[in-house]
Amino acid sequence: MSLEDQLKKIKILILDVDGVLTDGSIIINSEGVETKIFSVQDGAGLKMLRRAGIEPVIISGRKSPVTEIRAKELNIKRVYMGMTSKKKAFEEIRKEFRIESEEICVMGDDLVDLPLMLESGVAVAVPDAPEYVKAKANYVTKKRGGKGAVREVTDMLIKVQGKWDDLTERYVNLFEGK
Repeated sequence: MSLEDQLKKIKILILDVDGVLTDGSIIINSEGVETKIFSVQDGAGLKMLRRAGIEPVIISGRKSPVTEIRAKELNIKRVYMGMTSKKKAFEEIRKEFRIESEEICVMGDDLVDLPLMLESGVAVAVPDAPEYVKAKANYVTKKRGGKGAVREVTDMLIKVQGKWDDLTERYVNLFEGK
């Protein structure tokens, strides 16, 4: 089955945080306050994805107040953090949405993401992931984690599923006051 055919089935996009939604850097100041940098374009793409009927979900091995804040800003309702087993969250999502694994796309960047990537219908890696992760992916983004990789995938999903024109027209009409 072609990548395009696989992408047409996707109903859920599962995202890792560090290395996918961010470039993998974690800044901790002398007071122990964590900072991360997120891409505004990735955020806009995730909002468009939800409008297209595809639900974004975050699953992270780390607990992070910064990630909680960003997820809330983007209205991402399902956020799993501090997951020692990401597979458990994957199964919860599958059951909650009553979908098959082939209807899930997973974006990851490291070894801990591989079980989900291998279980999903479409596995996406970022270019700075280790070779053994990229080798298992159906698609490797051109953009790096935290630098537009998520937007690349959201745009691709929306276009392949035939929802691009309606969504972009809505934005143009809002801009023009229609």
